[in-house]
Amino acid sequence: MPHRVFHKSNPASDITKLPKLGMEKKHFISDFKHYYSHRLGRDENCRSPHYAYEALSLTISDRLVERWKKTYNVYRDSDCKKAFYLSMEFLIGRSLSNAMLNLGVDDVVTQALYDLGLEAEELVESEPDAGLGNGGLGRLAACFIDSCATLQLPVTGYGLRYEYGMFTQQIVNGEQVERPDHWLRMGNVWEIERPEYMHRIKFGGRTQSHIDEHGNRRTSWIETHDILAMPYDTPVPGYKNGTVNTLRLWKAIATEEFNLQEFNAGDYAEAVAQKVTAENITMVLYPNDANENGKALRLQQQYLLASASLQDVIANWVGRHGNNFSKFSEKNCFQLNDTHPSIAVAELMRLLMDIHGLSWRDAWNITRNTMAYTNHTLLPEALEKWSVNLMQSLLPRLLEIIYEINAHFLAEVSARWPGDGERMARMSIIEEGPTKMVRMAYLAIVGSFSVNGVAELHSKLLKEGLFRDFYELWPGKFNNKTNGVTPRRWLAGCNPELAEFITETIGDAWITDLSQLAELKPYADDAAFRKKWYELNRASKQRLVDFKKFEYDIDINVDALFDVQVKRIHEYKRQVLNVLHVIHLYDRIKRGDTDNWVPRCVLIGGKAAPGYAMAKKIIKFINNVSHVINNDPDVGDKLKLVFLPNYCVSAMEKICPGADLSEQISTAGKEASGTGNMKFMMNGALTIGTLDGANIEIREEVGEENFFLFGLTEAEVEALRGHYDPEAYIRDDNDLQRVMYLLECGHFNRFEPGMFDDIIASIKSPNDPWMTLADFRSYLEAQKRVDAAYRDQEHWTRMSIINTAASGKFSTDRTISEYNHDIWHLTPIQVEG
Repeated sequence: MPHRVFHKSNPASDITKLPKLGMEKKHFISDFKHYYSHRLGRDENCRSPHYAYEALSLTISDRLVERWKKTYNVYRDSDCKKAFYLSMEFLIGRSLSNAMLNLGVDDVVTQALYDLGLEAEELVESEPDAGLGNGGLGRLAACFIDSCATLQLPVTGYGLRYEYGMFTQQIVNGEQVERPDHWLRMGNVWEIERPEYMHRIKFGGRTQSHIDEHGNRRTSWIETHDILAMPYDTPVPGYKNGTVNTLRLWKAIATEEFNLQEFNAGDYAEAVAQKVTAENITMVLYPNDANENGKALRLQQQYLLASASLQDVIANWVGRHGNNFSKFSEKNCFQLNDTHPSIAVAELMRLLMDIHGLSWRDAWNITRNTMAYTNHTLLPEALEKWSVNLMQSLLPRLLEIIYEINAHFLAEVSARWPGDGERMARMSIIEEGPTKMVRMAYLAIVGSFSVNGVAELHSKLLKEGLFRDFYELWPGKFNNKTNGVTPRRWLAGCNPELAEFITETIGDAWITDLSQLAELKPYADDAAFRKKWYELNRASKQRLVDFKKFEYDIDINVDALFDVQVKRIHEYKRQVLNVLHVIHLYDRIKRGDTDNWVPRCVLIGGKAAPGYAMAKKIIKFINNVSHVINNDPDVGDKLKLVFLPNYCVSAMEKICPGADLSEQISTAGKEASGTGNMKFMMNGALTIGTLDGANIEIREEVGEENFFLFGLTEAEVEALRGHYDPEAYIRDDNDLQRVMYLLECGHFNRFEPGMFDDIIASIKSPNDPWMTLADFRSYLEAQKRVDAAYRDQEHWTRMSIINTAASGKFSTDRTISEYNHDIWHLTPIQVEG
């Protein structure tokens, strides 16, 4: 049958010209009924809220798609410069509530559902969190693309569509047990499969050189084992502005479904082996890379993201401009979110040279003017490094290009510092040794025109420490972009009652210009305003209690100080220090030292990486201490310690409005930025923290009198390294002695001898890089100041208001504006009006 073409004379030419969808209550009711009854085939006998959630999501999605297509067409017609945000994680959480908020229809939809006998909150809760990220990195990426759409910047997010996200965490006998998080089990109504934009990804094989018809040497990558990258697009709406950007996620699929000959021969397993092997690449977020197979899979994930995304952008370019790349770097910018996608530097070179015939010089000029690199960690062990042997096996052509990049780069270093062999060895992309390694962070720096950290201290330490050699070579490349969070989800969405009160007081401009919150500061001295603020905060705490009450057989006093630390479980984040303070409070209660006591509920949540044994032991430690304290009748409601299992975005949306105290207690110089600290601050929580990451800037904004500071500075930590003596801290501190005695005598592990020996040995070791005991006394003194402030509720509420009022800097709208002004240079494109 011939391909049918629609001509203007044909009525079908108007096939995409439909009337604009209505935004009134009756329109939502009508569309909801249509989807529920016809698309989903359900009726009044269906009792599952999931299908009502799907019907509502499809109704909302229709309105997004309408704006999505218009946004795409406006970008295309304007031929504007675009940016592409490459990230291994996009922790977007739930989409329904965010879409309703950004479309400005949450109130009318709630009324429509009420008329249908449904509750909006129940349908929102039916949506699973999208399993596309692990923690702060992925949540930051999600906030960034929200802000890009709100600022009407033409930015596309590129990531991977993991079938199974970050595992579901269960606690069994106090220990973390990982269960699969099959978040796509019921499908995903928010995504659209786009097979027409599929790309072929090469692995393995070998390279072969030849001379082309112009006498130039060319390289072919042959005999490869290929897979296909299938794109799934998710709409990213801006706030009430008509802009809907795109998050494109890649799924790995086999080039053929299965081998029919092997199937007919009876070898059914082998027949589908290629399909299974291909789809494994995007099956699980962060496979455990403790073994070689895990490392190979992780590298395959990173290359799939980079290659598919770059091929996508180039295919679009060639479709509009042919093989003329002279203005490619003027119209495109790639932002590498951390080191994971840094293989994109070599892949862009391969595509430009091997596929499109550019010279090395022209390809390198384009690459170095389109790539920008964001570093998110100061921990050397967290920087990507791959063995030369592994890369030779999986990506032989990319390894050749990396070696050539390195040769050109080292020539540049040698010209700058002649004869400095040590410096060249330090800066080489190839790390020599028994096992040669490719330093991917170095590749990202060499191949980018911009390198940024994510907080002022972090960026300073990158220049002075981790990347000092590169900063000395290219000081103009380095800059800072302090992180933020989107106020739409992290205040307007998650704390609607407080958001409404703020809007009643100062108007709603703060939702897209968070600096407007500064207008709240004078109200901190208004008694009636403080009273209402206190009542709203208490109501949020009650919702948090109700949210988790069914999981715990304990009563939590809503008037207690809610002391919260939720984040990835890691030694440098020092959940152990928090628990040592809890044990100290427990010891005080048991000794009868409870005069003027402030009831406290300590809430800790977070997941440990499956291969991180110490982090998993810390979870067990928290839960054992919790069990002892919460079941001691002497303690009662004076003190509770609760571990919140399966911490995720939707959980944080309940937790951060209900927090009184935000624990940001990492060892100074170890946390790049942090974003949980910003979410808590925005919702009025007070911070206890070290001078680390964005804590420094939070303290500057809110004032030192509204921040509970403790601990060594980064410089003091470094000065102490090499002669740190934890035994001396124990000897000189009676409180610490009692805490260590309770630990070492097995009080919290009576039936599990030796369970916490590793933790005890770690914090007592002179080589403890986190210097936990060095900060113990300072931490206790800061917590005493917390108690004193909390006793005076009027004073505490005033500090809470000032924290929210001072949080304007920590919007991703500000962060993205800086990325755009300093790095991307995009022109905002108005879609509506």
